[in-house]
Amino acid sequence: SGKEREQMVWKTAILTASDKGSRGEREDTSAQVIRELVEEELRGEIIEYRIVPDEQDEIIAALIELTDYYQVDLVLTTGGTELAVRDVTPEATRRVIEREVPGIAEAMRATVMQKNRSAMLFRGVCGVRGRTLIGNLPGSPKGVHENLAAVMDQLPEALLMVTGQYREQL
Repeated sequence: SGKEREQMVWKTAILTASDKGSRGEREDTSAQVIRELVEEELRGEIIEYRIVPDEQDEIIAALIELTDYYQVDLVLTTGGTELAVRDVTPEATRRVIEREVPGIAEAMRATVMQKNRSAMLFRGVCGVRGRTLIGNLPGSPKGVHENLAAVMDQLPEALLMVTGQYREQL
């Protein structure tokens, strides 16, 4: 039907920040959870996947390449969002985004905190670079699932706005 043809396929990239993962010492199960949720719930397509160590410069370089060169609609990061000294994903994200979208990260924290008080320690941010929405997710598969599920219903509208395809409902 025409309705299905109109359905956007959101070009999505996954960026994992993990020292152990980048050395091949840990299986990246969190990225797999992102992939499944994006494909099943958002009807998105994963077109690029990266894993970098917890180094701000490497995270920044990867985010810039995914947004500016691959021109994805959505970048979801996992890892590096808590209080350890090597957790620098939010700082790297802030350095590449042009506009912050605080409500998305606030909604993640507020929703997940109802079940898990330690969600207040999640420092993830969300924002826009060019026509790409960038969102940080926690490093654990459970954290990824809970946080992404908390905002999934608003991502299509956000992506329509960011990509310039949003038409206000009359």
